[in-house]
Amino acid sequence: MMRVEPILLEGHTAIAIEVKLPKTTLLVVTTDKGYIMCGALDVALLNERLKDRNIVAARATGVRTIEELLEAPLESVTYTAEDLGIVAGMTGKEAILRMM
Repeated sequence: MMRVEPILLEGHTAIAIEVKLPKTTLLVVTTDKGYIMCGALDVALLNERLKDRNIVAARATGVRTIEELLEAPLESVTYTAEDLGIVAGMTGKEAILRMM
């Protein structure tokens, strides 16, 4: 099953995506500039092999819901996300607001 819905954060709208897969759930919150995702995101791949794409993304681990993804501290971020002031340790919500 897949669920896609808008979420309002401090007057801005982002899109939450939840994909139920066997034995796991993929969680993503996205904006026009970038996205945060659950532990399935490979930040190293984005930074190394896809560096030329300048992807703004961040990863939080140990989350099971969109709400947890927004409240969890980020475990890793892409180099391009760092350029926007997004750093490991900030919450997913803080990162999404910088991506607006």
